[in-house]
Amino acid sequence: MSDATTRDAATRDHRPISRRRFLRLATAATAATAATLLAAGGVAQAYGEAVVESIELRLAGLTRTTRIAFLADLHVGPFVRRGSLTRWFDAALATRPDLIALGGDIVDQRAPRDLGPLFEEIERLVGSARADAGRGGVGSDRDDAVGAPLVVAVLGNHEYRRFRQPRPFLNDLRALGVTTLVNEGTLLDGGLYLAGADDHRHGRPDLRATLAARPAGAPTVLLSHNPDLLPMVPTDVDLTLCGHTHGGQVRLPGIGPVVTSSTYGRRFAAGMVRGPALGYVSRGLGVGYLPIRWDCPPEVTVVTLRAA
Repeated sequence: MSDATTRDAATRDHRPISRRRFLRLATAATAATAATLLAAGGVAQAYGEAVVESIELRLAGLTRTTRIAFLADLHVGPFVRRGSLTRWFDAALATRPDLIALGGDIVDQRAPRDLGPLFEEIERLVGSARADAGRGGVGSDRDDAVGAPLVVAVLGNHEYRRFRQPRPFLNDLRALGVTTLVNEGTLLDGGLYLAGADDHRHGRPDLRATLAARPAGAPTVLLSHNPDLLPMVPTDVDLTLCGHTHGGQVRLPGIGPVVTSSTYGRRFAAGMVRGPALGYVSRGLGVGYLPIRWDCPPEVTVVTLRAA
């Protein structure tokens, strides 16, 4: 290489950067920094403390106050381990519910084969509920506390994806003392009919069978993992508790939930909704696909039902 060529190359390497190129590089660096901070903040929110959301309804025909702690979308799997379950279950027990309802997607479709830690935590949950009931009910500060069942569960779409045939999983839950509700219901002390539908997406929900044993005029709470069932729920069901959407999991300013996994888009994303039957959609506790939540913290829902 000649001296002139060497000097030209050195001149090109040291010439001032253009304004346009500088702006492009600065924009790229800013975007990368923002993405890093967003991801870090999203992970922190996903593993932060669960927010207790409280709602209260008065129901005709109810003779005892009934408090339900609703835990949706645990998603035990690659992103949710025992530590998260312990915190969530303790948060639910601290609300002193009469019963605890697990709203489906207890396991993630990528859940490990060894579900021992999950079963041990559920066994602890049931044992704690029974111990409190022995002292006068989980909500033992009240003299009208509701008795068994203390922990109930319905299926979600991830149970079907993980097990294909979820019956053995249901049997495991029952062996731990969990009452499973798949197109069936049970009448609680105080007159409340608590029902659970099969998963709307991968199961075979049958509302007629689910409500068949309901006494005429009984106040009714239905558990359905997926809120897309709401348009089919009879309006004489007082409240349907749902999960599945994770509230969008990521909610952006001016945009709202990014993805809800609902046929109805954002209509049933989170909170109190109508389909036309009254429903409440929890943001859930776990995460799916990515361990990130943004402006959508994990939720323990506490529903207090009082006599009208």
